[in-house]
Amino acid sequence: MEASFLTRHPGLRDALGFVGFVVLVLVGTLFINSFVFRSFNVVGQSMENTLHTGDRLIINRLPVTMANIQNKSYVPERGQIIVFKNPRFTMGNKDEFIIKRVIAFPGEKVTVRSGKLTVYNNAHPEGFNPDELPSGGTPGSYSSGDSTLIVPDNELYVAGDHREGDYSWDSRSGLGTIPFYDIVGPASFRIWPINQLGGVK
Repeated sequence: MEASFLTRHPGLRDALGFVGFVVLVLVGTLFINSFVFRSFNVVGQSMENTLHTGDRLIINRLPVTMANIQNKSYVPERGQIIVFKNPRFTMGNKDEFIIKRVIAFPGEKVTVRSGKLTVYNNAHPEGFNPDELPSGGTPGSYSSGDSTLIVPDNELYVAGDHREGDYSWDSRSGLGTIPFYDIVGPASFRIWPINQLGGVK
């Protein structure tokens, strides 16, 4: 019985095996990044003192994937830290993805007055401070700016935790509100630096 072509050419067989392995790794990586989780490196001061430049985070893609499977929009919780695609991104702009904290939802009114951020909705017509929720984060107690905005349908109002001056470009300061479809996912785990390994709040 004659040996097969690949048996007679072991070098080619090994090369094809290696190529197949590389393709599987690339496909697996693409699948994981698209549907399971992604890593994200924090750059800038906008989320201090919660997150700092150089922090490496794991972004949980599963809630977004599950919502898409059900033909729904993923809606994070108030106070949650999320990564989203910059709706104002253009080629050459380094800020394609941004990380901020969720402040308000569609139909809610958000004001910035005298250093205070206030959210108004049907349940709280007198307004409330979104940072007083038990989110566990450490947003700044002072918020620069003077504005009023009603969050449009299917969008979110977001802000950095470092809200004094121009440290955070967010819904208060020109970024605008964020469409649900631009959300990459919630920041769920910090993997760097090692001494701060753990969940993100």
